[in-house]
Amino acid sequence: MDSETATQAPTQRYFTWDEVAQRSGHAAERWLVIDRKVYNISEFCRRHPGGSRVISHYAGQDATDPFVAFHIDKGLVRKYMNSLLIGELSPEQPSFEPTKNKELIDEFRELRATVERMGLMKANHVFFLLYLLHILLLDVAAWLTLWVFGTSLVPFLLCAVLLSTVQAQAGWLQHDFGHLSVFSTSTWNHLLHHFVIGHLKGAPASWWNHMHFQHHAKPNCFGKDPDINMHPLFFALGKILSVELGKKKKKYMPYNHQHKYFFLIGPPALLPLYFQWYIFYFVIQRKKWVDLAWMITFYARLFLTYGPFLGLKGVLGLFFLVRFLESHWFVWVTQMNHIPMRIDRDRNMDWVSIQLHATCNVHKSAFNDWFSGHLNFQIEHHLFPTMPRHNYHKVAPLVQSLCAKHGIEYQSKPLLAAFADIIYSLKESGQLWLDAYLHQ
Repeated sequence: MDSETATQAPTQRYFTWDEVAQRSGHAAERWLVIDRKVYNISEFCRRHPGGSRVISHYAGQDATDPFVAFHIDKGLVRKYMNSLLIGELSPEQPSFEPTKNKELIDEFRELRATVERMGLMKANHVFFLLYLLHILLLDVAAWLTLWVFGTSLVPFLLCAVLLSTVQAQAGWLQHDFGHLSVFSTSTWNHLLHHFVIGHLKGAPASWWNHMHFQHHAKPNCFGKDPDINMHPLFFALGKILSVELGKKKKKYMPYNHQHKYFFLIGPPALLPLYFQWYIFYFVIQRKKWVDLAWMITFYARLFLTYGPFLGLKGVLGLFFLVRFLESHWFVWVTQMNHIPMRIDRDRNMDWVSIQLHATCNVHKSAFNDWFSGHLNFQIEHHLFPTMPRHNYHKVAPLVQSLCAKHGIEYQSKPLLAAFADIIYSLKESGQLWLDAYLHQ
């Protein structure tokens, strides 16, 4: 009985939301709440498998819904959480902060339970096998193009287009494994993630995890979502932050022209001039040697298969042309769902609100689904990040009904309109910055 009492003792401590909020990401001590239980993550955040930042972004807040959204084996994770438990919310305290919509939270959790009962969180392994095979066939077709037709300009360019397609589609597939949405165990997802992102793309899984999970935890939240780190150094993003920047008389770039120079430093440059070099810095600086080994296999295969045709200079030229083409594909697809949406600091909104304010969809079609890796269903993906992508269209009507009931805008648009909205939003935020800069 004594040992049993000692085991339960930490749960007898009670806390208020004010006490929890004081232990935010800016404090030395960090707490968060899951299912009314209060956990001290101050030391654990450094060992958190998803990265220290993603869990710290919820310090001082309720993290119940993101905890459910990100983990596929919640029972196993809870066993490791027991040592972090320091108490629970006082009985008179609500289950989440007053900034969050109780009715919306309750109904979304009912929707989540319905989705699980419908089997929409279970993957069709044949779908992902065929998807991988189509990538490998395109990879082989690129090599056969040079082998059969030679290395003149037209076959060279066709080979580059095929390889760019391989890289873009492998990017969408590694995204599936990285989100643990293919297999029921983390081990198999992680192994295939290493293979696709490391061997097929030459990038580190740890870098993707570090960046992407932060984006999902707090999308379009300045200081927490690394995908908008180009504000304010290169771009003024979002209406709120752009006006704030103008009022402070800050000018790192001529933001009123950002919708023009986006075409120079956005799609053409992100992968070949930034990501390509930063990923090596990341793995070496953080000593991610397993990731580095997987990356080396990609470059070894590239030079072994194309070196005999093209020589060293030719392979390098092909590689950077492929990265250049892939970069356009990647930037337009990944930014069309987020840049035109609300960009602000973290306002500690509920899970549904924060995701819907930061994401929009592109209409479903066979081409749009393939071209974007089903990320045209960005809303559903953000609400259910471990859901297999082939089920997004099935849950979409349920999400639309939830949004309609609570007066939340559910945006879906044509593909080209989504591309155009990136430019329109950059132009608008640039003008808002200029007006605030000149008149305040």
